Amino acid sequence: MQTKPFRIGTRGSPLALAQAHETRSRLMAAHGLPEEMFEIVVLSTAGDRITDRALSEIGGKGLFTQELEEQLASGALDFAVHSSKDMPTKLPDGLYISAYLPREDVRDALIGRSAPSLMTLPDGATVGSASLRRQALIRRARPDITVTIFRGAVETRLRKLDEGQVDATLLAYAGLRRLGKQEVATELLDPADFPPAPAQGAICVESRIGDPRTDALIAPINDALTFDAVSCERAFLGALDGSCRTPIGGYARAEGEHLIFSGLILTPDGRTEHTISVEGKRKEAETLGRKAGEAIRATAGTGFFESWS
Repeated sequence: MQTKPFRIGTRGSPLALAQAHETRSRLMAAHGLPEEMFEIVVLSTAGDRITDRALSEIGGKGLFTQELEEQLASGALDFAVHSSKDMPTKLPDGLYISAYLPREDVRDALIGRSAPSLMTLPDGATVGSASLRRQALIRRARPDITVTIFRGAVETRLRKLDEGQVDATLLAYAGLRRLGKQEVATELLDPADFPPAPAQGAICVESRIGDPRTDALIAPINDALTFDAVSCERAFLGALDGSCRTPIGGYARAEGEHLIFSGLILTPDGRTEHTISVEGKRKEAETLGRKAGEAIRATAGTGFFESWS
């Protein structure tokens, strides 16, 4: 019987802590365990410490996970909780995603100060975003808008917005909801026109391979529909060698045992895009996503990727 608390690794931002607390609450409910059986261990990652440059300039998504994964691999942590869209498509040897919590709203939210929506922002407005996907989609919809790098925790970005550094910014609506700040959103963008990042809105648990004790703990909180949908999206991303240097959108939704996926790649200026839509069986989610990625890569051609790599 477990006598020591399970150690949960997380970043220290308010959103990361909210996600770790949600995971802990679900585990407590699933197993009838008291809160003291879980210790939340906060680690600072390079992505948290370096906030003055785009992620594409300093190493990409792994900057939000490396320190946690090192502690997890060493046994200092029992498992780690992440925003799924922060996860590289290739994980360190010996680690895997063991569960996804039920997915939140996948949409992007615009928080506008000079106007409530993307299309009503004044000509030449400035929008802050750290995401190349969002930047490209903004430029596609509004070529007149100036897009600037905007990084930091949710609270930091909202403060910068209130200070007038930009006219608007975009954040994942899921994060705003988890922080109880959904009321700041002035527009929710339709995924059909503004596709989310692969895995957006999903919290994942990362564990060690071959750790049956932790596997048994985590298994009851895994949401199968989210697991299959996000696995499809991550396979799509992986087939495109997706990182923070690539403007890529992807969204899969499950309907019974069926999975419907749509994907998008763009040039950073938003002027050239390629899209794909596929359907298949949920049990073949990863294969569906991988084949969609391979197909869109073949359609776009090598030159397309070389132009923004």
